[in-house]
Amino acid sequence: MRAIYLLSVWLHIIAAAVWIGGMVFLALVLIPIIRRPEFRGQASSLVHFTGIRFRWIGWASIFLLLLTGATNLVFRGISVAVLSSGDFWRSPFGWTLGSKLIVVAVVLALSIVHDFFIGPKASAAGRANPASPEAMRLRRQASWFGRVNLVLALIIALFGIMLVRGTF
Repeated sequence: MRAIYLLSVWLHIIAAAVWIGGMVFLALVLIPIIRRPEFRGQASSLVHFTGIRFRWIGWASIFLLLLTGATNLVFRGISVAVLSSGDFWRSPFGWTLGSKLIVVAVVLALSIVHDFFIGPKASAAGRANPASPEAMRLRRQASWFGRVNLVLALIIALFGIMLVRGTF
């Protein structure tokens, strides 16, 4: 059983690294590069195809994080009975877990809006007429959703560390 728990923790860490690392790559590598004048003509296509590719990688990582997160809780002795106890949620571990789960829910909601609504609209508008006010507005919205999600993902990682290593 210990081997399954260790595998679950390992997969959880790898999925978090892929998910957060992908967002960092987009924010710190891809976006600054496509803003260079020599890449302006390909910028919309690069963002579009990179976004489509990363969307599936990101959602697979999120699914794996949810699955392994639940598995890790079970291996740590957090059962449904424990989760239904008010005393558990008032404990430092319960408060931290609850905070993490709230941020996870916000990230899921923002990711759905970004990946399936704003992002595709921004991409289509950018490919049709990159200089249009609508394309620029949608691109700014998509960019802010991505930035907020990255910050929230880092907060989720902090809560994960606090669950394992203790709170402040």
